[in-house]
Amino acid sequence: MKQYISVIILAAVMTGGVANAQSSKKGFTKIFDGKTTKGWHTYGKTTAGSKWIVQDGALHFNPKGDKNGGGDLVTDNEYSNFHLKIDWKIAPKGNSGIIYYVKEEPAKYSQTYSTGLEMQVLDNEGHNDGKITKHRAADLYDIIKSSSEPVKPVGEWNTAEIICKDGKLEHYLNGVKVVSTTLWNEEWKSLVAGSKFANWADWGTFKSGKIALQDHGNEVWYRNIMIKKL
Repeated sequence: MKQYISVIILAAVMTGGVANAQSSKKGFTKIFDGKTTKGWHTYGKTTAGSKWIVQDGALHFNPKGDKNGGGDLVTDNEYSNFHLKIDWKIAPKGNSGIIYYVKEEPAKYSQTYSTGLEMQVLDNEGHNDGKITKHRAADLYDIIKSSSEPVKPVGEWNTAEIICKDGKLEHYLNGVKVVSTTLWNEEWKSLVAGSKFANWADWGTFKSGKIALQDHGNEVWYRNIMIKKL
């Protein structure tokens, strides 16, 4: 009898666990199917470059191969108020980034980072950018330093989240909030004025845009990419 009750309790716990896992994803839409580059393309082009390959359920940037097969990967769709979840893993000495609010007008803006904000993806100890304040993993690149560094060792998966609603911006890394700010107000303009983007026309001004995964010339992997419109 006791064994029977234990089985029922165990089943209930397991069922609850599944329900909780499902509810945590409620409202989110996958924007990477784990099998193809559908929904993504290289910035300024119509398809994904050949250096972006799908491998073991992840988008893998492999810097080897066709010299014309690189470039930042961007979503087909634009987003304004959103909650993005994404796992990333970087190779030793690697550098990449998750760039958002990208205005895709290549004739006017040559790169995704010409307009978009960046959550840094980096091997903090192996890459030279790790020596620069506001250039380390999960920082709002060159604008705000993370309040802590819950990043995992190079080669391990990290879970990043970017939440922005009506200008209220937050970065999370592995469940820890590391950046919080308000976009587009006077304080934001002051932050930009003190950064490398001070003289970049239109940088950080768009309230809707595409999401990009950066080709910085180093191996990087992204998976479990999902978004919720807020």
